[in-house]
Amino acid sequence: MTDAYEDDTMFNNMEDLDADHLVQTSSKPDVIKVSAKSRSTAVAGAIAAVMREHHFAEVQAIGAGAVNQAVKALAIARGYLHEDGIEIVCVPFFKEVDIEGQERTAVRFSVEQRH
Repeated sequence: MTDAYEDDTMFNNMEDLDADHLVQTSSKPDVIKVSAKSRSTAVAGAIAAVMREHHFAEVQAIGAGAVNQAVKALAIARGYLHEDGIEIVCVPFFKEVDIEGQERTAVRFSVEQRH
């Protein structure tokens, strides 16, 4: 099974964040889309930046390799945010998404601050 986000060119750049995995979705926080080829530290930086700004983030992955990278990124982001006194929790769920006319099942992680 191939990764739906293999081509990282589908992601928009966000200034000097080195987080090329953010996709703007109106005024809500960005959905961070992860591929199997994503660098977990770059994704973790994106998660930390979104959490610092919005206090909520969503991370999406399709395929086993992408989910693996996403989970590693969440663990790394937890460490980055812990240094700032921010504790996070992640709630995974499935989401049906349309990729090039095909319906695929993504794993999405809702990331929130622990109070």
